[in-house]
Amino acid sequence: MACEHPFAGYIRKLGHDRKLGSSLTQEEARAAMTDIACYEVEPQQVGAFLMLLRLKHKAPEEIAGFAEALRDGLPKPPDPPPVAVDWPAYAGKSGQPPWFLLAALLLAQNGYPVFMHGYSRRDERLYVPPALRALGIEPCSLLSQAAAKIRQEGFAYLPIENLSGIVQELLEYRKQLGLRTPMHTIARMLNPFSASLTLQGVHHPQYALLHQGAARLMRQGKSLSIQGSSGEFERILGAPCKLYGLSDGVCWEEEWPAEESSGSLPKNPDLDHFSAVWDGREEDRYGRAAVIGTVALVLRGLERAVEREQACRLAEQWWQERNARAAA
Repeated sequence: MACEHPFAGYIRKLGHDRKLGSSLTQEEARAAMTDIACYEVEPQQVGAFLMLLRLKHKAPEEIAGFAEALRDGLPKPPDPPPVAVDWPAYAGKSGQPPWFLLAALLLAQNGYPVFMHGYSRRDERLYVPPALRALGIEPCSLLSQAAAKIRQEGFAYLPIENLSGIVQELLEYRKQLGLRTPMHTIARMLNPFSASLTLQGVHHPQYALLHQGAARLMRQGKSLSIQGSSGEFERILGAPCKLYGLSDGVCWEEEWPAEESSGSLPKNPDLDHFSAVWDGREEDRYGRAAVIGTVALVLRGLERAVEREQACRLAEQWWQERNARAAA
């Protein structure tokens, strides 16, 4: 009888009964993902593993273990820059520009360096790279390049294919399997520069709790998860916002009241208009409110402003001063 493949034990634990109730421990998850990252697993085993994870209730221990294993394999810049905010952008925006990108640039402009990493698909959604280029900013191609850009300008964006080849490959399994895999959740947790605050925007609220729990297990200093616009970390206007935060190992929750906008939701992601709003050549009341509301959330996560009103006032002040700061 042929010997069983060592990885088969992980698949069996996840799918041994119809309820798919068994979860991996954090140590098992880390070991399993290390095997995958080292290409010690057959492709059909990877597909089965990812689909079983999709079907079952995912545990924070699993997400933490997977992310730790993948983070261990990332290239390490010899002199990493201080990064205040790690900002994943993996969902893309539907029907409107990525206002959260302007929020990230506003934070960088005011002394809070931001590292953004993400994924782009060929679909109807708008992803970060074309929006960046509309602003005259090029995505980075290497982690070392991103590190240098953060030191110089306070912001850098690196596509996931240039950050981790294995994560890109696992994300691409969606094309063969026809379903989104848990890799979108895992990739968001990488935080390669060990930023003090990690952000998570999700589409389904239960994933915010999952990210919060995983961040605690990974001993992340601060994290903030919300249900965001199109699944990105961007304030949804006109609805209350539930915050799932982490500060020094302690989980907390808050609910902010609805943030109203006097402008209408844009129907098409016009990048020329997007760029003109950032430069101050055009006005967009919805976009302005989305940026200010998103920056206020990040300020709360950073504990730069604990009260919502204070965070909103500071974010609005930064927005009004952005062109003068850019000129300086």
